[in-house]
Amino acid sequence: MTAKATTSATFEQDVLQAEGPVLVDFWAAWCGPCRMVAPVLDEIQAENPDKITVLKLNVDENPDLAMKYQITSIPAMKVFSGGEVATTIIGAKPKFALEQDLAEFLK
Repeated sequence: MTAKATTSATFEQDVLQAEGPVLVDFWAAWCGPCRMVAPVLDEIQAENPDKITVLKLNVDENPDLAMKYQITSIPAMKVFSGGEVATTIIGAKPKFALEQDLAEFLK
């Protein structure tokens, strides 16, 4: 897992005030599908370092943000742009499907 972690303490600076789009991966250590999608997100980040930032947010350690952003199932990924949620992706998907979902941010 190479994606940087964000927390309730750093979320505003890391995500809401960030330049460019930020994908936040809402996950938990006990979540099997979360562990499956993590390396795919790492690959997307590595291949597009100047287009999108990928951050991880542990929902067990940051329940306030999970509640604020209405995370009811994980993995859930939200792309923030300009401090607002631009798109939401629910569930583990293969790389090509995630890249399709993120196409507008990976141009």
